[in-house]
Amino acid sequence: MAECNGAAHNHGMKTLIAFSLLTTAALGQSVESLYQKHCSHCHGVKFQGGNAQSLIDGVWQFGDSTGHISRNIKFGITHLGMPGYENTLTDKQIRSLVDYLKDAEKSAGAVKPPIPATLQTLDYHIQVETFAKDLDMPWDIAFLNKDTALITERSGQLRVYADGQLYSKPVEGTPEVVSEGQGGLLAVAFDPDYLEEGNQWIYLAYSHELDPQPNGKRTPAMTRIVRGRIDGNSWTNQQVIFEAPHDTYRTTRHHYGTRIVFDKEKNLYFSIGDRGTGAHAQDPAKPNGKIHRIQRDGSIPSDNPYRRTKGAVKSIFTLGNRNPQGLSFHPVTDELWASEHGPLGGDEINLISKGRNYGWPIITYGRNYNGSIITELTHQEGMEQPIWYWNPSTAVCGIDFYSGDLFPKWNNKLLVGALKYEDVRVLSIEDHRVVHEEVILKNAGRVRDVCCGPDGAVYVVLNDPGTILKLTPQKK
Repeated sequence: MAECNGAAHNHGMKTLIAFSLLTTAALGQSVESLYQKHCSHCHGVKFQGGNAQSLIDGVWQFGDSTGHISRNIKFGITHLGMPGYENTLTDKQIRSLVDYLKDAEKSAGAVKPPIPATLQTLDYHIQVETFAKDLDMPWDIAFLNKDTALITERSGQLRVYADGQLYSKPVEGTPEVVSEGQGGLLAVAFDPDYLEEGNQWIYLAYSHELDPQPNGKRTPAMTRIVRGRIDGNSWTNQQVIFEAPHDTYRTTRHHYGTRIVFDKEKNLYFSIGDRGTGAHAQDPAKPNGKIHRIQRDGSIPSDNPYRRTKGAVKSIFTLGNRNPQGLSFHPVTDELWASEHGPLGGDEINLISKGRNYGWPIITYGRNYNGSIITELTHQEGMEQPIWYWNPSTAVCGIDFYSGDLFPKWNNKLLVGALKYEDVRVLSIEDHRVVHEEVILKNAGRVRDVCCGPDGAVYVVLNDPGTILKLTPQKK
């Protein structure tokens, strides 16, 4: 990683030092001295890197927002040797350090590297192509076949990809969504029998808002599932197949879940996050903090675990789930797996079984974003342990088991995307244990979803930039 130098650099450094002295005089020492004392021995006296990465190369390995960098400094990344400074530096000093680093990056003219054209992994040399671009916060992609796909944009658009191109106009007449916070148009899926005559059902999950409230109050919202058809380029024949009781809707704008998947019996599964109210994840009378199972017309399977429980939401399949944003069935065992966002630490991969309790917020490997303790417990009788967890959090998101001919050594391995860490990982799983983890793509953008297409290629849905990548074996 190149070290910045020259007159422009010297001028920029003088400006930064002056800024630091002015803004942090009350702290008793300049931000420059804080950096030199605590950071320079790993990151270099001029930010150029050394034992740790450069801070002026446009790449932030563990999240580039002010909040992410602040928490990394405060709590550390201990498994990689970076200590936490919560007992050494004040929050004000940490925030000043982050501003200082951001200004140094700007002064150095740092630019994030472009998306790589090739990748090298343990098993394959990979070609990286752009499948679709200029999307508005893409969230999910579903393939009908190798030539046809649907893409959701969180702002509310449903896009069609066919015959090698992305249609310029979104599908007309799709449901109105709450495009605010983490809400919007989220999951999309084709019916397992889509190609049969008279079927052609397409399923959507989105944040649904109730009628506007008086006095300008925020309107309650919740995850809703509908199905409909596309006729020409218009959404038609819509049917609501899951809508939570309106008194359970929440005014928060985060933790909606969700993905849509089908098992071999063609039951439909979807997730709803806790909507910011962790205690609801343990309450069968609430839909949030759960994974749900319904039949394709919205009816309840006869063996759902809470079907006969008075007052319970009948579609609940599991509870105690904080915010699952990845669901995938194993191609051989047909077991359902889920990825789940933790708080500060404690992102999870879970093996999902009917009626089980996954613990949130009674047990967790994470803590609150301010560092305070949520619970002292990581285990409790009657609550499931994750198969795998990350601490610090990667902001784990979409997952998919690989099944195809292009990367045969990855068959039955789990592809995992991450938002904060901007990476795609391949997890090798044996006997319900993760035995190996490999990062195959890093810093191309926030990874919202990753999936195996019907052609065997790996498709990676990126936010910032709004792009979908296609990974194939490199041609020899």
